[in-house]
Amino acid sequence: MKKIFKIARTELRSLFYSPIAWFLMIVFLIQCALAYTNLLDNNARTQEMGGRGLDYMTDLTSRIFTGRGGIFSSVMQNLYLYIPLLTMGLISREINGGTIKLLYSSPIKVREIIFGKYLAMLAYSLLLVFIVGIFMIAGMFNIKSPESGMLLSAALGFFLLLCAYSAIGLFMSCLTTYQVVAAIATFVMIGILSYIGTLWQDIDFVRDLTYFLSLQGRTGSMLTGLITTKDVLYFIIIAYIFLGLSIYKLKAGRESKPVSVKAARYAFIVVSALAVGYISSRPSLTGYWDVTSNKTRTLTPNAQAIIRQMGDEKLEVTVYNNLLDNHAYYGLPDMRNNYLAFWESYTRFKPDIDYKYVNYYDSSGTQNSRYLTQQLKGKDLKGLAEMTAKNYNIKLSGFISPQEIRKIIDLKPENNRFVMQLKYKDRSTFLRIFDDMAVFPGETEVSAAFKRLLLAKVPKIAFLTGDLERNINKMGEREYKALTNLKTFRYALLNQGFDVDTLSLDNRDIPDDISTLVIADPRTALPPTTLARVQQYIGKGGNLMILGEPGKQALLDPILQPLGVSLMEGTIVQPSTDLSPDLVQAYMTATTATFSKAAALKRADSMVVSMPGATGLSYETSNGFAIQPLLMTDEKKSWLKKGRLVTDSAAVTFSAADDTRGAIPTAIAMTRMIGGKEQRIVITGDADFMSNNELQRNTLQTANYFFNTSLFSWLSNGEFPVDTSRPDAKDNRVKVTSEQVARLKIFFVWILPALLVAFATVLLIRRKRK
Repeated sequence: MKKIFKIARTELRSLFYSPIAWFLMIVFLIQCALAYTNLLDNNARTQEMGGRGLDYMTDLTSRIFTGRGGIFSSVMQNLYLYIPLLTMGLISREINGGTIKLLYSSPIKVREIIFGKYLAMLAYSLLLVFIVGIFMIAGMFNIKSPESGMLLSAALGFFLLLCAYSAIGLFMSCLTTYQVVAAIATFVMIGILSYIGTLWQDIDFVRDLTYFLSLQGRTGSMLTGLITTKDVLYFIIIAYIFLGLSIYKLKAGRESKPVSVKAARYAFIVVSALAVGYISSRPSLTGYWDVTSNKTRTLTPNAQAIIRQMGDEKLEVTVYNNLLDNHAYYGLPDMRNNYLAFWESYTRFKPDIDYKYVNYYDSSGTQNSRYLTQQLKGKDLKGLAEMTAKNYNIKLSGFISPQEIRKIIDLKPENNRFVMQLKYKDRSTFLRIFDDMAVFPGETEVSAAFKRLLLAKVPKIAFLTGDLERNINKMGEREYKALTNLKTFRYALLNQGFDVDTLSLDNRDIPDDISTLVIADPRTALPPTTLARVQQYIGKGGNLMILGEPGKQALLDPILQPLGVSLMEGTIVQPSTDLSPDLVQAYMTATTATFSKAAALKRADSMVVSMPGATGLSYETSNGFAIQPLLMTDEKKSWLKKGRLVTDSAAVTFSAADDTRGAIPTAIAMTRMIGGKEQRIVITGDADFMSNNELQRNTLQTANYFFNTSLFSWLSNGEFPVDTSRPDAKDNRVKVTSEQVARLKIFFVWILPALLVAFATVLLIRRKRK
């Protein structure tokens, strides 16, 4: 060890007696300083301006240090330019100057030479980490409640990347006597290791190996606060490979061994490293350490609890990927590792998930399929598939025909889109991707799918039909498809875990598996048989939701009156300069806030529920129900107007003789104990607040979706949606002003580098004089 340290000390002395090491350190310092002060200044100015910008000031530690444009991200993407300039002369300089012969003739082993040179590079790497550490310490003082664990994890990832680059550069320096060639070779090798993860992705075993060898994104998890054994071992293995190759390369210059022996040595290093890497990256052998304060890189406790309930029973996930679908790209072999990365947070807790892949081609209702059909008129499905396969540069032989896929499974209800089928024991459910920016399901949707596989009885919401009620299968403005069963909409009840269906009571009773019956604004009176079955359902303690409209009192009174509730005569008006006067902006009550965390947050933000054309509810509490209002109007801005409301002529004014001013309930919750079970009923004076139109309203920021979902959550006793919410990030403010940041910038960008330049200049001049 003494010899190794002595060689390292000599190499460091040589390194710092040359301008290149100082130059790179100064450039690195300035780059870090600019990245830090610019981002800090942006956030300080946003904070000083106030307003809506403050809502977006969150996760500042990540934004300033590890996010896109942050310090670590900025320096890491240019790091491959620094290290080769330092490593290019480690061995090639010794060979070119003849000093390597002196080392060979001295009582020093080859491995001691390599380890000593490498240790010198590790020491220099620690200096670079120290420079970044200056800004990490500054961030601890400049950011409110910074994520210290994330910063240390990112620093570890940065150091390990430096170690890997140093080992690569050291080996390349062993291959040539020309330092420039060694630097270029290091650039090339880093490029190869970054690109290799995209090669031979259609062969499972080879794909695993090349993906393991890939440098691309290896520090990504550590930058976000998640340290995994496979990532740490990866950098150790890369160092092992290139240090081992370096040792055997120098030994080959001293020994007269057959080529086969030399090749076997190199092969042993590479094969042993790949074997250890492949085995250690298996899900069951991977360890995880989430160092973030809110455990943002770990599944929430609710999601973990659902997975634990699955026990040791195997979960099978089958991907059905249609070549003619918009999202076919996500199911191609080239994307397989990205797909598995999506599941990694779940395999962390259930490593025995079995993945299967079925690629096929068939007609699809997606935009891509329609476009191909229009552009390639006259071609059958196979012709369209051949053109698409050619576009993706893949072979159509890897995709089964429409006839074959239809024998396996009927995917027409899923529009033949990319879909994942989950099977557990004797149950199965679909997990979909969505037409939004995120595309893949989030923790809430995946947890809901898992929970559906576990529940003996999945909450089923039945919408009454037969009397011109709102339709859950149409996308018209007043209909309910978006909220209920639009499969491409992430927040549809269907994708949040519920079963949603329609129910006609003309010839049948209400089934026992119905958890909630919804009567949504019937336009005609309910037939006596239907009414009797609904009343029988209520009498048994079934959960119910009734959505009324102004002027529909007579249609709903047969159901509402026995409950002690009635729709008020008239329409609530809320005059506004920009909106229609019959658009009520109702506020959620404290009772609503208890239904879900999302509703509580929206209520805390004073968000309203838009209800176009609503009436109030009157009720009495002498019939055994406990009644609580869920939505209330603003008594200062709205009133109940009797008679017919005309909105397209003169301005609507309050009439003291006929109108009623005050806080009016537009939605109520009713509960009572019956048969040892709590019955829950929701009644509203408007049916439009659930409509497709209101969920898409962009003229007013509303909480309609969150309110609607919280109602069904309450009616299903909280089974769905699964709560995967996390505490808000605490690092949401900076402790400095823009003026203070300007002074920091002068210090970090000018004064600190100037001091380093002065020190380096004095040292180099003194060295030259000696």
